Amino acid sequence: MVVILWRPFGFSRRLLKLERHSITESKSLIPLAWTSLTQTLSESPGIFLLGQGKRFSTMPEIETHERDSELFSPPSDVRGMTKLDRTAFKKTVNIPVLKVRKEIVSRLMRSLRRAALQRPGIKRVIEDPEDKESRLILLDPYKIFTHDSFEKAELSVLEQLNVSPQISKYNLELTYENFKSEEILRAVLPEGQDVTSGFSRVGHIAHLNLRDHQLPFKQLIGTCVIVIFMYLKGHNTFFQVRENKYTYEFDFSKVYWNPRLSTEHSRITELLKAGDVLFDVFAGVGPFAIPVAKKNCTVFANDLNPESHKWLLHNCKLNKVDQKVKIFNLDGKDFLQGPVKEELIQLLSLSKERKPSVHIVMNLPAKAIEFLSAFKWLLDGQPCSNEFLPIVHCYSFSKDANPAKDVRQRAGAVLGISLEACSSVHLVRNVAPNKEMLCITFQIPAAVLYKNQTKNPENHEDPPLKRQRTAEAFSDEKTQIASNT
Repeated sequence: MVVILWRPFGFSRRLLKLERHSITESKSLIPLAWTSLTQTLSESPGIFLLGQGKRFSTMPEIETHERDSELFSPPSDVRGMTKLDRTAFKKTVNIPVLKVRKEIVSRLMRSLRRAALQRPGIKRVIEDPEDKESRLILLDPYKIFTHDSFEKAELSVLEQLNVSPQISKYNLELTYENFKSEEILRAVLPEGQDVTSGFSRVGHIAHLNLRDHQLPFKQLIGTCVIVIFMYLKGHNTFFQVRENKYTYEFDFSKVYWNPRLSTEHSRITELLKAGDVLFDVFAGVGPFAIPVAKKNCTVFANDLNPESHKWLLHNCKLNKVDQKVKIFNLDGKDFLQGPVKEELIQLLSLSKERKPSVHIVMNLPAKAIEFLSAFKWLLDGQPCSNEFLPIVHCYSFSKDANPAKDVRQRAGAVLGISLEACSSVHLVRNVAPNKEMLCITFQIPAAVLYKNQTKNPENHEDPPLKRQRTAEAFSDEKTQIASNT
């Protein structure tokens, strides 16, 4: 039996679909079958084969490959691009992987730092889709070809931990976020031209002196380098960017913007429907508030930074949603215990037919969990039905070996309640080696939100919330202020 897996789109961490196809069990024919299948499927991106009794195809030890210097280069057809199209950078590469038991990953990774793959936005350890007790370690294809490629010390550790050094193949899909800025620019600019001239970096700002032949590509270069910024006109730090059909303008030296969060902005926006209500506690210049308002939702957006507040007002007018967004310039806790509290009292007192879904976004990964304490016993009176309790989307960083569990535990500790069975954790992106950005989503239990409840918040679990979580099939798995922390 040979199993064919393919990934139709997206990051390599997404679930893989399985189909099974019978093939001869004659061991002598397996190399021939493998060659035939490989040729047949070579033009189908994201497809890889699993050998009989194994999850991935065994990498033949007799096969040697000349190192491909273009392996992690963007696709060749992006050459000459003057307007950045991130979708054009999708590419599938074949890399070696090592299957290990999940309980030994942390110990093993310390010894495999040399051999492990290191690419922007790619986790070095991923789940095994067929074996929950195992993990797959992505290896550097320039360093690891067969089990003989491991150094003596690495082989010794593998033997001590009872790990087979057998290498398998894995098809990894790369996207724009997985290429370095210099790789993107080298692929886009005319062949043979310098990527940059007079490049320097100050904190999260890149300063480039462009040559005449690079000027036609200045906007693309500014988008790619570091964090979508460069000085193109003296010291003018004004910037305009278009994300998901909406235009944002701001002074980049005074506010924060991360283009790699566009997918996350869309994900949250898609969770709301017309008539819903959004409270955006740390709104920035509006990447959550504006798309949600465009869906005919009511939005309350807040940011403590006066410059962010100014550009939030500006961008709401620019995108013609200023009548749908109420904007505040408050500390996050004051916003929650002031305007949010007042609105919740009114919203939750409405009749069942008129009650909207309420979402609260808290996108300040370094500190947002601390602000969850503002929800404790925020409201008086009789609790509303569980199905109408506010849904919180709270962002956080984690360096823990089990980041989802870590975020759940820290958020639960602040609220004084276990979130293990009534929350979902979404991996937003890999920020740095061993550092993830995540979003924990949960409905605020009535025992937390309302005063004088007889239920013990330490042990309370909301059955309707659990059913909703199951129905929506949230997955445990993606940085906004990394350059500021």
